[in-house]
Amino acid sequence: MEHVPPMVALLDKFLLYLSGFALLVFLYDIGFEHAPYAPRLLHYFYHTFFLVVLVCLAVRVFLLLRNRVRRPSLIFEGLLLFFMLLALVSRFVLQNQVTSASTLLRFFDSEQPIYFIIFYVFLIEVSKKTLLFYRSTVHPAQMFVLSFVFLVAVGTFLLLLPQATYEGISFIDALFTATSAVCVTGLVTLDTATAFTPTGKVILLILIQVGGLGIMTFASFFGIFFQGSSLKSSLFMKDWLNEDNLGQITSTLFKIVSFTLALELVGALLVYVSILEIPEAALPDKFSFAIFHAVSAFCNAGFSTLSLGLYDPMLRFNYPLQLIIAVLIIVGGLGFPIVFNLYRYLRYKTLTWLGSLSTGSRVKHTPRVLNVNTLLVAITTLVLLSVGTVLYFLLEYRNTLAEHGLAGKMVGAFFGAVTPRTAGFSTVDMAALTAPTVLLYLLLMWIGASPASVGGGIKTTTIAVAILNIISLARGKDRVEVFKREIGKESVYKAFAIILLSLMVIGLAVFLVTFFDPQLELAAVAFECFSGFATVGLTVGITTLLSTPSKMVIIITMFLGRVGTLTLIVGLLRKVSTLRYRYPKETIIIT
Repeated sequence: MEHVPPMVALLDKFLLYLSGFALLVFLYDIGFEHAPYAPRLLHYFYHTFFLVVLVCLAVRVFLLLRNRVRRPSLIFEGLLLFFMLLALVSRFVLQNQVTSASTLLRFFDSEQPIYFIIFYVFLIEVSKKTLLFYRSTVHPAQMFVLSFVFLVAVGTFLLLLPQATYEGISFIDALFTATSAVCVTGLVTLDTATAFTPTGKVILLILIQVGGLGIMTFASFFGIFFQGSSLKSSLFMKDWLNEDNLGQITSTLFKIVSFTLALELVGALLVYVSILEIPEAALPDKFSFAIFHAVSAFCNAGFSTLSLGLYDPMLRFNYPLQLIIAVLIIVGGLGFPIVFNLYRYLRYKTLTWLGSLSTGSRVKHTPRVLNVNTLLVAITTLVLLSVGTVLYFLLEYRNTLAEHGLAGKMVGAFFGAVTPRTAGFSTVDMAALTAPTVLLYLLLMWIGASPASVGGGIKTTTIAVAILNIISLARGKDRVEVFKREIGKESVYKAFAIILLSLMVIGLAVFLVTFFDPQLELAAVAFECFSGFATVGLTVGITTLLSTPSKMVIIITMFLGRVGTLTLIVGLLRKVSTLRYRYPKETIIIT
């Protein structure tokens, strides 16, 4: 490691504290009402900040280059310097000479570039501190849980800002909404469309995005991006990313973030195209609507900027939009390892087919590209979607789907089978569902999405392994086998532990909510608790009726569903070292 000049280290600390303070000023600027003298003071502060950062960055870059200190962030600091110099030239030199670049001049004449600089500098400086996470002795499970606690706390504070809501928000409602957004649930105690300002909706969108992928994923991504990777960072992220190959940690991390942002961008464009025919008066800001719903769908959050969500009359019969949202939900719920494995399989099959066409010979050996995880997830997902679609179509044909034509009924049934698997969007009146459909929803919500995804629930592999174990026991086998592979006993133990813990948490939540709010129907409470634990966000309309204690119960339920009850227990209990002895075995009577 090369020696860093003391002046550079001092500038590092100064820029970190300065950008952090500037970020607080920015939050005051957008989050609070201003006194008459405040705009002028803010104007002076922003421009002073700009000049100080420009000088500090120039000095730091000069010292790093002179001392030949290699930093991955050096190129990004150089780009920032170029951007700041361009802003200066545009503002003070071109302003009186060039009239054709009015758009560029208006941009640089505003304070938006300074907002960008604040976040950019803060991001660079904070990313350099991510090494502290890797040196920490805290258990990864504890770090995972604490990261969500931190994000919920920050989200609650931001939603409490006066400019985040139109008429203010109580602490419990802010905590509930922040937890719901961070845990990508979608349950809300206030109407997102009418209660939150554009600033509040942007805060929700950021919480959904960061909560969906995990704050540690983003922190590690930017840390590696600006600071470079190391063995400690790879070891720290290995379990988080479900990647056994340490050499692929950085690559996998970049794939996850880039794939997410790319798919959300494509999804937003498709959503935008699907709503172009809606009158401007009915949906004025289509671009913001498209971005919000694409991110919310991929992250399986279920938040909507409309009071009725996708059940709104102008969207209820927009079947292309529903199919786009459904595909985003499915891909987001598959899990990144599964998506990447499927991509490798499809790429191999395509290249093999093209090779056979060019050579005229068939490939004799077929390598095992798809792993057992992918096969289990794919089959379980297909079964759940197929069975769910058929049952929903039959059960709701003359009920909530009655207003649709045959094609609309088919799309509605498919969407109805997709959304309870942790998404939370709805194109029908949830309170009007038949009792059998509600039971179907409880099952689909409980199972949820797939592991290493943005979705919740006990996960598809958990229920698949449990069913395979039951079949193995029924056939008298002492091990679980599938696709010519044996599933490790640890996976079987973990599956049944997750199932038991989920039922215990949901059962306790139902008991407590019915205790605090006895006037609510048991079925509605059960639906709410299943939805909260599975981070689905569907409701039959009782969320706004919950008392404060019941809201706290749902908050804890959503949090446990997102971080995982077993993960929390692992983080709390001390890990026992491998025991070098065994007690005599005893058979327990289980019937």
